[in-house]
Amino acid sequence: MKKFRIFFKVFFIILLLLSLTYFGIYLYAKYCPKLSIRGANGYNFYDINNELYTNGSKDWVNLDDISSNLVNATISTEDKNFYNHHGFDFLRIIKAMIINVKNKDTSQGASTITQQLSKNLFLDFDKTWSRKIKEAWITIRLESHYDKEEILEGYLNTINYGGIFGIENAAKYYFSKTSKDLNLAEASILAGIPKNPSNYSPLTNFDEAKKRQKSILSSMVKNNYISEYEANKAYEEELIFKNGDDGEDLKMLMYYQNAVMNELSSIRSIPSSFTQTGGLKIYTNLDMNVQKILEECSNKNITNENIELAGIIMNPNNGKVLALTGGRDYNKSEFNRAIKAKRQVGSTIKPFLYYSALENGFTASTTFTSEKTTFSFSGGKTYTPKNYNDKYAGGPISLAAAISYSDNVYAVKTHLFLGEESLPDILKRVGINNDFSNLPSLALGAEEIDLLSMMEAYGTLANEGYKTKPYFISKVTDMDGNVLYENNSKPESVLNKNTVYILNELLTTTYAKEFTDYNVPTCLSILPKMTHKYAVKSGTTNTDNLIFGYNKSLLVGLWTGYDDNENVSSSDSSNLKNMWVDIMETYLDGKTDEETWYKTPNNVVGVAIDPISGKVAENSKAKILYYIKGTEPTNEKTVLDDVIPTVKTVDEKNSS
Repeated sequence: MKKFRIFFKVFFIILLLLSLTYFGIYLYAKYCPKLSIRGANGYNFYDINNELYTNGSKDWVNLDDISSNLVNATISTEDKNFYNHHGFDFLRIIKAMIINVKNKDTSQGASTITQQLSKNLFLDFDKTWSRKIKEAWITIRLESHYDKEEILEGYLNTINYGGIFGIENAAKYYFSKTSKDLNLAEASILAGIPKNPSNYSPLTNFDEAKKRQKSILSSMVKNNYISEYEANKAYEEELIFKNGDDGEDLKMLMYYQNAVMNELSSIRSIPSSFTQTGGLKIYTNLDMNVQKILEECSNKNITNENIELAGIIMNPNNGKVLALTGGRDYNKSEFNRAIKAKRQVGSTIKPFLYYSALENGFTASTTFTSEKTTFSFSGGKTYTPKNYNDKYAGGPISLAAAISYSDNVYAVKTHLFLGEESLPDILKRVGINNDFSNLPSLALGAEEIDLLSMMEAYGTLANEGYKTKPYFISKVTDMDGNVLYENNSKPESVLNKNTVYILNELLTTTYAKEFTDYNVPTCLSILPKMTHKYAVKSGTTNTDNLIFGYNKSLLVGLWTGYDDNENVSSSDSSNLKNMWVDIMETYLDGKTDEETWYKTPNNVVGVAIDPISGKVAENSKAKILYYIKGTEPTNEKTVLDDVIPTVKTVDEKNSS
């Protein structure tokens, strides 16, 4: 009995101390400056012309102007004791801890609406202890300065409804109506999104969204907001979505905004809390006209409804990303393939191999024999690459022809001749920092690289050897215009300008009709659409189609394929090429090659050569290609195959 009294006294003292501490913290918070929550979590996005194109909090609405269906659904599912606590639901926290211990996970949450609002006041969602303490402190300050209606209003105006912030914006985006006019069915489907926006968006995962809706309606019945009959009726009601398209919005625009937010999260100079900024003005490089061109050319050419798409349009002179898409339709899939997906890049890696070759003494006329070949290595390993459609010259071909036809045997021979470290070294110089494997297949693009990194690499070629890192955000300010961040990146010279010019001219052979012979140039089919000069390289694997092309005014990189690695078809490749050329031609309409193509360096000279042999042309079939002065071709026979001792021709009769 005496031990019990001692325990009771100790427990009472501890409880009293905790209560006094708790009261003291709230009292201190009461006399701290009042946090501004109206307009908090406000992302104001501006395009390249400094015109506002979307605003996360422009449609802030009073609680009285929000449907009671939505309010009740939110409270019922997110925080049923909202009106009975002071920011923390301690019984719910204890219950969640017990459940998590039993289940050996942390899936059960206990955040109140006030706590979630405090999270919304931050730019990121780190789960560090210091961050949790800051959130708790903001929760206390909110509860000490605002009544429950004001807190609920702030929450509903800042919460994430699948990339759309605030209930008014969400109501318009999903149903083309105001939040006040949401019926029970619509309100219950929207109230389910914030718990997991990517999983419960009805546009991207309707089945899961309906399961979530059913759970919310059941909780509303349990908490006496609606009857069982009303719940069943709402669940069975057909939902007619606006699909986020009001005739002005672009289905791919949200991918650009997603990329902006991804870059924003990496900028360390921006305060982590909206309480320090009152919202952000984000000035981007988005060119709305270019974004429209991207979408229109996609809709026109990518006719396979099931295939996915990624595309980036960039100014190569400064790295500004003017337009982007990470998929066909953001409403159907929010995964941003342009910045998140890594795919095999196929033959689009070859220009960097051939830059290395030119840097190491190759010219447009350097020849290797194009024939089916097995490469032998130590340990008895062999490698037998194949050309597309199994077409080979059966004799020597020039580097120019190898680029025009995308000859795989020539590429592997070049890779082995230079040494397997040469290509990775060049790729690192132009911004691709993968941990490359020393395999002969690297020359054929077996490495998986994301599209944005490839754009940085190709941007170096398009900018005459100066590397420019692609970026989306030019400047960020607070709501008062104070600059928090400004992009001051400058191009870095990493490649030789003369060599890059020669390579860029070589990449015009991919559509040059002079190379029509035993094979045809890989991009010849789109030549009739071209009114400008371009450097172009396409690439195809079993599962991926890519194309990168540019002049000094614009760089466009595109990919199509399937998320589940289903095989692509030749028509998919053709469609992608047509999309690329339509984008370039539309953007450059009215401009001349003098404005868009490169000036020949003083140390470079043009020579008319025979396309296949690489020798000086002796007939009308010739193509002007370029050489460093003093390296012009002669008619002497110089084939480099003999320098690679581990090569043997495949015997067609005995090969499988």
